[in-house]
Amino acid sequence: MDRLVKRKDFVAAASGLRANSGPLLLQGRDRADEAPARIGLTITKKHGNAVERNRIRRRLRAAVRDALPRTGKHGFDYVIVARRAALGTPFADLIHDIERGITRLHSGSRRSHKPARVDAAQLPPRADRETLHDQ
Repeated sequence: MDRLVKRKDFVAAASGLRANSGPLLLQGRDRADEAPARIGLTITKKHGNAVERNRIRRRLRAAVRDALPRTGKHGFDYVIVARRAALGTPFADLIHDIERGITRLHSGSRRSHKPARVDAAQLPPRADRETLHDQ
């Protein structure tokens, strides 16, 4: 299992596919090569102090070591964004959530990166209601 270490790889995976799975958000992108899958872990500071974040990171690394060979594909980068609930989730459920998330990434039940929000002022006025200028 190779790791993602450069910011540009994390950003590229974040702009790819996404799938929610329990206490995790999985992001992935196809590198279009046959190299082994790479994994990156993200646990933000809002999920506890350094000790708790490192405990979450260690649990996720162990779970990924078990789940990735079964469900991961060569040539993909995966980023797991953990939530605080990953610390209290039973280990078997954590493995199942990772497998389910990776399966969702590769199937049709996933979502791409959200497009930018459109401001309501940019939308044309609707015909079924009057605008202030029409009064």
